Amino acid sequence: MTPVVLIAEELAPAALDVLAHDFDVRHVDGTDRPALLSALAEADALIVRSATQVDAEAIAAAPRLKVIARAGVGLDNVEVAAATARGVMVVNAPTSNIVSAAEQAVALLLAVARNTASASAALKAGEWKRSKYTGVEIQGKTVGVVGLGRIGVLFAQRMAAFGTRLIAYDPYVQPARAAQLGVRLVGLEELLRESDFISIHLPKTPETVGLIGEKELALVKPGVRIINAARGGLIDEQALANAIAEGRVAGAGLDVYAKEPCTASPLFAFDNVVATPHLGASTVEAQDKAGLAVARSVKLALQGEFVPDAVNVQAGGVVAEDVRPLLPLAEKLGKVFTAVAGGVAASVTVEVRGEIVANDVSVLKLAATKGIFASVVEEQVTYVNAPLLAADRGVTVELTTHAETTEHTNLVTVHGALPDGRTVRVSGTVVHSGTRDAIRLTEVDGFDLELGADGILLFFRYADRPGVVGTVGSILGEAGVNIAAMQVARREAGGEALMTLTVDSAVAADLLGSAADAIGAVAASAADLRDEV
Repeated sequence: MTPVVLIAEELAPAALDVLAHDFDVRHVDGTDRPALLSALAEADALIVRSATQVDAEAIAAAPRLKVIARAGVGLDNVEVAAATARGVMVVNAPTSNIVSAAEQAVALLLAVARNTASASAALKAGEWKRSKYTGVEIQGKTVGVVGLGRIGVLFAQRMAAFGTRLIAYDPYVQPARAAQLGVRLVGLEELLRESDFISIHLPKTPETVGLIGEKELALVKPGVRIINAARGGLIDEQALANAIAEGRVAGAGLDVYAKEPCTASPLFAFDNVVATPHLGASTVEAQDKAGLAVARSVKLALQGEFVPDAVNVQAGGVVAEDVRPLLPLAEKLGKVFTAVAGGVAASVTVEVRGEIVANDVSVLKLAATKGIFASVVEEQVTYVNAPLLAADRGVTVELTTHAETTEHTNLVTVHGALPDGRTVRVSGTVVHSGTRDAIRLTEVDGFDLELGADGILLFFRYADRPGVVGTVGSILGEAGVNIAAMQVARREAGGEALMTLTVDSAVAADLLGSAADAIGAVAASAADLRDEV
């Protein structure tokens, strides 16, 4: 069945093109609640902007839902906790508006410096008063940047072109990094005392709310102009209004407010305050970038791949290109581990070896956890809810890395202890062959293998003796099960052996049991390693 992507708000044509060829794209008015809930019944993915409310009720109405995508930065209209509990991935477009937001801050700074908005309003009202709206130049002035994140850096780069002196406050940025940008790091108080212009570029957190209040505004350089196009509430708006009224602050440019929508504020009474209704991301380009970014994320999610912009995945972040091929390896090893173990382990360790560990490989622990629980629970197991499933069952999953190389370029091992004291160990690698990455099993519970980790694998553990392979082959053949590949591993002749078969179709539990009984196997299990459709 072709996955259904439900689009609840307008999306750029380029974003629709990303989805059109692989999915059944449907549209609904997200603000029409009954229509939305009805359409969600068949949706595998939902794309919204800001008007559609995606709460627990909406998520419950979508039993097939795998991903919710917000074509923008904020997620105020998405109940992320409810989505996480259901294993539904939530993605947004965190970098889609960074250029637009930086440019909006620059626009506000210029408008405040030259009294553009009030002069324009006066002229349109029939007044020609040039001297009343005399402004200041930016060249040679000190610009203080509060927050050197992605938007703060873009803002600083643009202000450098005006010939300004740049200083910044950001306790999480190293001085060397700031120096590369031509910015000198200072403390907040020094920034307040020295800056002719201050622009804020911080996220809204408990630590940053009210960062600039009455106390801080008492320290500012007289005549300073303050810009906030980041988040409302970072500046105490009443304290700022008082500072403007007293003449300590010469003007302000605001795009965000503590409470939005905001149509009344003591700051709106001043001609030297330029106020806009949260237009930071309101450009054609930013909206198009957001739609395109989430469309790509939805495509990745529905194809079962890792999504860097997922906000409720524990290993969220950019996955190095060298690490990506190991994601399906780790997941398949998790599936084999559970199959061989025959139940849920008490603790699991994911071990990664080789030069690959020079990268952040934490996502491999998440992929292995996803595989471990794939056949254990009835619900859909995803990168989102896999850690929750482990925690609910008291299973600890750890990650260890070793740079030492083995006979393989990279090696991933999943090993763990079962409640009865047994230990299970499975290993695998990715072999680069031409344009294709091939996943190989290299060890199962102490037996060395060299077998492709594809399709449906059957494992039989038994006493090595003649005729066993033929017996199993005959039983499967009579049941219409075709064997695609087979390998027997043993430590010594006549000792314990492990037979691993790759078959083309699922094998019922009773058929697997019959084959095991026929050869006197001490253990038999199956692992479905077919790629998810």
